[in-house]
Amino acid sequence: MKMLTNKEIKEIAIRQSAEDIGCKAEDFLSEKNIICKFCLGEKARRYYKEPITCNFVSYGNNVVAATMGEVEDLVSEYIEKYEFYHLFETPNMHWLEERLAERGYKICFMAEYYLPDVERIPNIQCLYETRILGQDDFKNLYLPEWSNALCKDRSHLDMLGIGAYDNGRLIGFAACSADCDEMWQIGIDVLPEYRQKGIASALTSKLAKEILNRGKVPFYCSAWSNIRSARNAAKSGFIPAWVEMTVKPADVVDEMNS
Repeated sequence: MKMLTNKEIKEIAIRQSAEDIGCKAEDFLSEKNIICKFCLGEKARRYYKEPITCNFVSYGNNVVAATMGEVEDLVSEYIEKYEFYHLFETPNMHWLEERLAERGYKICFMAEYYLPDVERIPNIQCLYETRILGQDDFKNLYLPEWSNALCKDRSHLDMLGIGAYDNGRLIGFAACSADCDEMWQIGIDVLPEYRQKGIASALTSKLAKEILNRGKVPFYCSAWSNIRSARNAAKSGFIPAWVEMTVKPADVVDEMNS
């Protein structure tokens, strides 16, 4: 199978983002900010859950804001008020948050997403034995220590993993979920006493190559503040690709925090 190029990988990601929010793929390439009506596509990423009042997405050229009508005026004013790359940070976010609160909405999720640079995914030797794992191997691994690698609520989407073993004990685990048809998201966990030994980057880079060999696009997500995760992405051959910020009804956000 022919390996995907970086250009093809980015095009797949952009098409997926368009499906996720209801815009056109070319909207992300515009130099102007764009507003569209939010619509969760049939092939949207499977962990997206409505209600979603607005989703801001940027691939570095502009911001595309997919929004429901009840906050469209606020969103329109916001994206014209500040430079697009400042829309995802304080103090500007406070302007939007205060006005959203008056209508019963809050900013909910914020995340940075990474795509692989296929020309620089490293070959990192793991200090421990590694094994490729499949769905049949996951049955007894839905445990708190592997909660980034696997998701019990969506276990049918967990496709492939690579484990690191110390004398037969699983001490590091990277796995991926088929969150959409063409893209598989990687999650990684390493037991605390085995961290800072290069295990995470060894497993993440190996898994990325296994995913690419199957004709799928690996992607990786982290919070801006999760420096450990961001460093792992960089060491594993991933580079920042896009960012998202999601607005939901206040009661939904409050329930998450309860």
